Amino acid sequence: MRSSSMTKEKENKYAWVVPTMVWLMRIVVGAVFAFSGLAKAIDPWGSFYKFNEYVLTLGWDSLQGVTLVAAFVVPAVEFTLGVLTMVGAYRRVIPALLLLMMLVMLPLTLWLAVSDAVPDCGCFGDALVLSNWATFGKNVALTLGIVFLLILNRQTPGLYGPIVQWLVAALSCALALVIAYHGYFTQPLVDFRPYKVGTRLTAAASRPGQDSDYLFIYAKDGEEREFTIDSIPDEEDGWTFVDRRPVKRDKSQESSVVAFDNVIAHQLPIFNEGVDVSDEVLMSKNQLLLLFPDVQDVSIAHTFMINELTEYAQKQGVDVYGICSASEKQIAEWKDITMAEYPIFSADDSELKMLARGNPAVVYVSDGVVRWKRTLGSIEDDRLHDTNVTVATLNDDYDAGAILGRLFSVYGLLMLALLLVNRTHVVIGHLLPKKKPVDEDGYID
Repeated sequence: MRSSSMTKEKENKYAWVVPTMVWLMRIVVGAVFAFSGLAKAIDPWGSFYKFNEYVLTLGWDSLQGVTLVAAFVVPAVEFTLGVLTMVGAYRRVIPALLLLMMLVMLPLTLWLAVSDAVPDCGCFGDALVLSNWATFGKNVALTLGIVFLLILNRQTPGLYGPIVQWLVAALSCALALVIAYHGYFTQPLVDFRPYKVGTRLTAAASRPGQDSDYLFIYAKDGEEREFTIDSIPDEEDGWTFVDRRPVKRDKSQESSVVAFDNVIAHQLPIFNEGVDVSDEVLMSKNQLLLLFPDVQDVSIAHTFMINELTEYAQKQGVDVYGICSASEKQIAEWKDITMAEYPIFSADDSELKMLARGNPAVVYVSDGVVRWKRTLGSIEDDRLHDTNVTVATLNDDYDAGAILGRLFSVYGLLMLALLLVNRTHVVIGHLLPKKKPVDEDGYID
């Protein structure tokens, strides 16, 4: 009898161990998925580009039509599953769903680690870039954690009761989708890329080793040849510029990110028929850069707004430049179709996509520093006719930090209110005095 009592006491003494381990695993696994989903939701354009890279690498070109939808759905699902894991909701279903996801991601990331077909998986967007082997190791650890939860998760109650768990899922999904909406139609609410607002743009010509960054393709008598920037042929000799292609720099070369007047600076290579015109574009006092990363996909319907914005900026003494990733033939066709009254130059599409999200996008640069950026479609036409609004203040109606703060404040308050409403009766029950047990004759034991 005494032995049985001692065993029970020992069991009670260590009864906290399993629930504590379960909660720790819930928080760790859930936080990884929530962070992964949030990072992708903040920058849906980046997710869209990465998903396109995947389908093209795998030869699944037919899936390109759904990559934009995936850029919204995948982050929302990941974030929602992560939050549900952290609060212990749907204790049996959620670990099973996470395990199914990992059964897909494990072989995929192992293939990436071995083949290096894609430089990084994009699991955390641009917020945290991991090597392919680090990503595979992370997924192995996650899978072990999920298996642990699959076995023991049901033994420990969650934070929210079963009746309101669907509301937790709905609120989390809504938050991720609203964040993605702002990131796609205006700009990401947090900028994880090199060209943040406040970054100084410097001429590409000042970059060490620039002659090895691009090869320029010229044609003569039906023959095409590649030249470095120092050996570009004279067009009077019959050579015609065709295109240029980037060449990966040696990792031992100096980084393109430098310090300049205590401001982070990043070189932006800009070309006109193969000639570096970065100085010409970036040295003027104020510039409005119209970016077309994929000029062939830009709707002609944007033409009116582009021309109106150009006239609006030029009246204020702001130079307007179009910068796109296209051949000289494509640039000429765009000029003819849109009757563009601004010079158009070329730059690498990856640089344009890092500089600002959107196709087209607008970037305002003053004294060489990025002041604001947003998609063209997010600029209200009425503001161009408001005499109190200048190019410098055109973006004052959009405060990304304030928007993100309000979204998380509302989300946090709603989650807290839901918890209080759902669990108040439990708290009250613990506070009320317990009834003492009575025997069959009505006497208190």
